[in-house]
Amino acid sequence: MSEALERGIVWTVAVTRCRRAARLPRRLLRSSLQIAAALLISFPGVAVSQNSLLYFPGKATVAEMVSGGLRAWPSEEEFRGLVAEPAGPVRATAIVFHGNAGHAGHRDFYATMLTRLGLRVILAEYPGYGPREGALGERSLVDDAQQTITLAYRMHGAPLVVIGESLGAGVAAAAAGRERDKTAGLMLITPWDRLENVAAHHYPWLPVKWFLRDRYDSVDHLAAFGRPVLVVVAERDTIVPPRFGTALHDSLGEPRKLTVIPGAGHNDWTGRVDTVWWQHAIDFILTRQR
Repeated sequence: MSEALERGIVWTVAVTRCRRAARLPRRLLRSSLQIAAALLISFPGVAVSQNSLLYFPGKATVAEMVSGGLRAWPSEEEFRGLVAEPAGPVRATAIVFHGNAGHAGHRDFYATMLTRLGLRVILAEYPGYGPREGALGERSLVDDAQQTITLAYRMHGAPLVVIGESLGAGVAAAAAGRERDKTAGLMLITPWDRLENVAAHHYPWLPVKWFLRDRYDSVDHLAAFGRPVLVVVAERDTIVPPRFGTALHDSLGEPRKLTVIPGAGHNDWTGRVDTVWWQHAIDFILTRQR
């Protein structure tokens, strides 16, 4: 059991005792309130440990990540990710922001599928992941993702499709929301509406809204987006249950689309979609631009 969960359980017990305090002598009431206050003061320690609960970076050198048609982007010296080019004409550029574990080199399946459809694919890497230095956390990742979108637009032009998976969906929503004029549309895979709702689902005994540091509020970030958004949920996802992706979809303006992958879980959805599925997904974004 993690330190954060242990503190949460202890806090819950303390609050329960305080609710029963009306039946206690005054001296015991004072003691119970002091315990509760001490535990509330300890919440910053819980907040500090959030990185270890949310981010699982895989480290690797550039040389270890460059393989199978993937090369360093924009260069080995200024590494921000990996890029793969299609064999023929480039229809669009897709930037992929991956989930919370491993590194960008583990997501080569995006390059395999999307280059077949004429897309240039950039597998963006986060600060603190792969060979990159930098701090973990929402501000660091989103600021860096915004820079990646800006650089990709400057280098490759329009149209630019932004794809985010799981944690990457939260990063993509925030960064693309800031750079809406550079973004043709969004594809958000196994996303949530607000991270606090997912946290409350997994830790219902903790008052997560009080001390959650990284919010990843995609509803707020996309409130004025005004570009096509494809929301993809996995039917049997137990990590980010489908209802959170559905809630995000329902909050969006048009054009929007919700796609459910039947029988899929959070981590096995890639084996349940084919080239035709990807073609429809990309077509939705590129043919519904405002």
